[in-house]
Amino acid sequence: MNRRFISIAAIAFATSVIAFAAQAAEVKNIVIVHGALADGSGWRKATEILVDRGFNVTIVQEPITSLADDVAATNRVLDLQDGPSLLVGHSYGGMVITEAGNNPHVAGLVYVAAFQPDKGESLFDLASSKPAGGMNIRETKDGQYLYLDPAAFAGDFAGDLPKKDADFLARSQVFAAKQAFAAKISEPAWKTRKSWTVVATHDRSINPDLERDMARRAGSDVTEIAASHAVFASQPEKVADVIEKAAKALSH
Repeated sequence: MNRRFISIAAIAFATSVIAFAAQAAEVKNIVIVHGALADGSGWRKATEILVDRGFNVTIVQEPITSLADDVAATNRVLDLQDGPSLLVGHSYGGMVITEAGNNPHVAGLVYVAAFQPDKGESLFDLASSKPAGGMNIRETKDGQYLYLDPAAFAGDFAGDLPKKDADFLARSQVFAAKQAFAAKISEPAWKTRKSWTVVATHDRSINPDLERDMARRAGSDVTEIAASHAVFASQPEKVADVIEKAAKALSH
């Protein structure tokens, strides 16, 4: 009788442990790293969609003063999450998540019209390997930071957004330190984490063929969306669909 009771109790305990483990592995945290020449506000619509679908979303407002600073800012946010996180990066944010993705809290990576570097590569290396349509990038007077000419912002960055939205992005852009773009990756997280990639087929900031090549090299699951570099803002539902797909795949 006692043995039978112990056996039943053991089975019940094992079942509860398995159920708890499955629940603990469910990916409900989405951490988004915005790109250079923009800030996190452009992710509002995509964030609201994901929150409505039951996800906990946090946007890292990294300073873009150096790659190391931006990785540190991302790790601070990741360390605040309860449970595993899906790390999402746009444009230069792809450089950041490739390093920060090694954080043990990270379950997977989503690259949205982003750089997806390998070990020893910098943003400058990748951008020069397959130039895009051309961006009117300018230097600040001190020669340390880069920005996109506001007059050219819509055409170069956000050609499929309403003018007022593109104008706001131009006005709120975050200047990027040159050293952030020159920094090289040490250990790419996509080599140990499953990854997904959104290719923006009308991208004039990153060559879409470069996005495809980087995703192929990393073995990423690829979704192509007919959109500008600002695909996260112009096609928020489609981008949210990819993020949700990734989170669900990781949860199972």
